[in-house]
Amino acid sequence: AWGPRREDLWVREGKILNPEKLFFDEKGSADVQLDCKGCILAPGFIDVQINGGFGVDFSLATDDFRSGIDLVGQKILSHGVTSFCPTLVTSPPSVYHQILPQIRIRNGGAHGAGILGAHLEGPFISKEKKGAHPEHCIRTFEENAFQDLLATYGSLDCIRIVTLAPEIKRSSEVIQELTKRGICVSLGHSVANLSQAEEAVQHGATFITHLFNAMLPFHHRDPGIVGLLTSDKIPAGRRVFYGMISDGIHTNPAALRIAHRAHPKGMVLVTDAIAGMGLAPGRHTLGQQVVEIDGLNTYIAGTKTLSGSVATMDTCVRHFLEATGCSIETALEAASLHPAQLLGIEDRKGTLNYDSDAGTVMGMVGRRVFAWLEQSRACYKCRLHLLLYWRLWGASLCPGSALDFCSDDFFPVGAGGAS
Repeated sequence: AWGPRREDLWVREGKILNPEKLFFDEKGSADVQLDCKGCILAPGFIDVQINGGFGVDFSLATDDFRSGIDLVGQKILSHGVTSFCPTLVTSPPSVYHQILPQIRIRNGGAHGAGILGAHLEGPFISKEKKGAHPEHCIRTFEENAFQDLLATYGSLDCIRIVTLAPEIKRSSEVIQELTKRGICVSLGHSVANLSQAEEAVQHGATFITHLFNAMLPFHHRDPGIVGLLTSDKIPAGRRVFYGMISDGIHTNPAALRIAHRAHPKGMVLVTDAIAGMGLAPGRHTLGQQVVEIDGLNTYIAGTKTLSGSVATMDTCVRHFLEATGCSIETALEAASLHPAQLLGIEDRKGTLNYDSDAGTVMGMVGRRVFAWLEQSRACYKCRLHLLLYWRLWGASLCPGSALDFCSDDFFPVGAGGAS
């Protein structure tokens, strides 16, 4: 049954083991046994839309870009994120040509969260729904649409997601070509009506960028992109996912509940975090724009136009849990399983199934996050309260080798912890 249970979790060489094979085929035993004292483990979070953080702007070409992306990868571990898609907002071609070659897909570990590939949000979007994107950099597709996209980006080698507006002329061709190459196409910053959005999905689009934001508002005669959540024109066997910035700023809790109740299996929590995440209020950059942090709000300087967020992923999960009243496992899945399914990597990330990457596991002991099961040749046996429940309060990472956990704030099962 899908619910909390107490079990042993076996890990070797970075993979979650089926213990039956270890016992009966190899006659093996654990090299190291760790008693997690009633803690709760869950798959690591996956953030598919993060513009930067801790003073680093992924849309700003700098000499130390790689060290900046490494810094963000290391810092977001303490908020439960073990994999992410560095996101670039609408920029001039020269910026893509400078930055994209510096993004390397890699596994996570002690050095930081893994990089799954870049998310390019623009520049092929609607000027009417540009949000915080610089209008002078927004483009339409020329006659040879896909070649135009290639010339703009320079290379598709490290790209995992492209956000575009489906109403732009020749976008169908681009969606099909990107999908053929295994790149996820997301619909956003758009004035598309429902039929245009449905056509885009029929050509291969599978994601919606920050639902409700930078798109036409829901209307009962034409619900626009939002209507995809309950559309009957979605191809058989296909699921449309949608990003949601659950920071308490971008989306009213009532809208969050409406989306979740309409299509719970499609929700993907994203931070849409900018360089100012983790820093004090002040001025920062978002690509070509200057943004200002005012409390939890981020605006293009001198305006009231929202420009990303400063929320961390654990904050978004917590707010989603509180706003919807959903189960804890449902909240966790929106930040782990669903983004893994969106990217087609659920065979190795987003679950604690056998053969999944153990390097994606994050744990909670009382109020604290404790590291991950780092890749190692040793065989670890961890006594734990497996999966599905994770106390979602404040979190701080206790780094170390293998499975390193904090000594304080323990909540044994039945004594303030999950039961």
